[in-house]
Amino acid sequence: MVFSSIVFLFAFLPPVLAVYYLAPGKLRNLVLLLASLIFYAWGEPVYCLLMGYSILWNYVMGLDIARQQEKGKRGKGSLALGVAVDLLILGFFKYYGFLAQNLEALLSVKLPALSLSLPIGLSFYTFQSISYLADVYRGKAKSQKNLISFGLYISMFPQLVAGPIVQYADVDAQLQSREMSRSRFGEGVRYFVVGLGKKVLLANNLGVMYREITALSSLSVLSAWLGVLAYTFQIYFDFSGYSDMAIGLGKMLGFEFQPNFRYPYWATSVTDFWRRWHISLSSWFREYVYIPLGGNRVSTGRHIFNLLVVWACTGLWHGASWNFVVWGLYYGLLLILEKYVLNRLGKGKKGKLPVVGRFYTLVLVMIGWVFFFSPNLQAAGTYLGLLVGQGAVGVVDGASLYYLTTGAVLFLLAALGSTPLPGALWRRLQESDWWDVLTVTGYLVIFLLAVAYLIHDTYNPFLYFRF
Repeated sequence: MVFSSIVFLFAFLPPVLAVYYLAPGKLRNLVLLLASLIFYAWGEPVYCLLMGYSILWNYVMGLDIARQQEKGKRGKGSLALGVAVDLLILGFFKYYGFLAQNLEALLSVKLPALSLSLPIGLSFYTFQSISYLADVYRGKAKSQKNLISFGLYISMFPQLVAGPIVQYADVDAQLQSREMSRSRFGEGVRYFVVGLGKKVLLANNLGVMYREITALSSLSVLSAWLGVLAYTFQIYFDFSGYSDMAIGLGKMLGFEFQPNFRYPYWATSVTDFWRRWHISLSSWFREYVYIPLGGNRVSTGRHIFNLLVVWACTGLWHGASWNFVVWGLYYGLLLILEKYVLNRLGKGKKGKLPVVGRFYTLVLVMIGWVFFFSPNLQAAGTYLGLLVGQGAVGVVDGASLYYLTTGAVLFLLAALGSTPLPGALWRRLQESDWWDVLTVTGYLVIFLLAVAYLIHDTYNPFLYFRF
């Protein structure tokens, strides 16, 4: 089940909200836990058992860490064991095939072939489990003694299958009590509708264009760039739209989740881009990998090593393929280059040419997406060649002009929607006497258009479900 589906919008969400609000306060966590399990079981009934095991395992290990610390011990062994089992489960389902393939190629070792589908959301709720154990170990949060509350933290349907990754310390208090109000509910509805519009009206149509362009038997240079541009906008509106819907649902239920995107294509450097893109993932790796490795309070050589380790892990987290590892290392090298070369060369000039910085960043990000959407490194290399004319049928052809003209309005809307400009205009309209009418009308139009699109079209995937 996905948020942008008729089943979710009209068959799942309304009764869940009704029961949740009618239930006594002490039972709301249980109601939400049961709803989350139903939500997950809709598409992955077998893997509900795996998630149940993960909940029980981390619940017990969290209590054990606290018990060890009460005895004057650090609980490091319990932390290591808990995290190790979490990573082994993730590694088995996500990386077994990748490992088997590479061992066979390098050492001629034949491992049994297994046909396992990746459980939806496994990467996300595994990282949340590790966050819980680490936060309890470091004293940032107390161990959760209520199994229902802990199960809810792991399985909460708004952010279960594609994030944002919620660190336990951020919601510990909210699991015990949270504010429920009409204003917060209304704000949640607004977040949800905007996210739905991003996903259905922009991302889905951009995805259709991307698929059509990359399916062509031959591409011109312009066609290849249009394909990357379509994917660049698609993945942003797809994932940020999902995140907005998740944050909105959280607000409807009384929870506050941290923003996951902050206009990343408005960034003036690659470093700035990663402060704005998938913020919950970047924060997780900084908090639980980068800082424990020593962060930047080490020698230059060790700092470079730390960055490369974190970005190799970031790439591998996204998928069991060498192109994802290269994608991660690509960003690691760019960040090292910016910190140790470009920033020093441009010292004192920072911020004087933001347009140049934005253009440079966007081009590098678009090149990075080629590694991301390609099935393997060979395909990525071929597509990168097309961008500079190698293997292309020319600079411009009929197909590229067709997609450029027919997609001009869509590209323009996507470009504007990737900047803070619509938000600034919306805030300006708040001063209008017609603000209330404009607000209701605007959100209603977005919702009705999205529903009409969902009824009419069957193309409605979420890109990050496969991670």
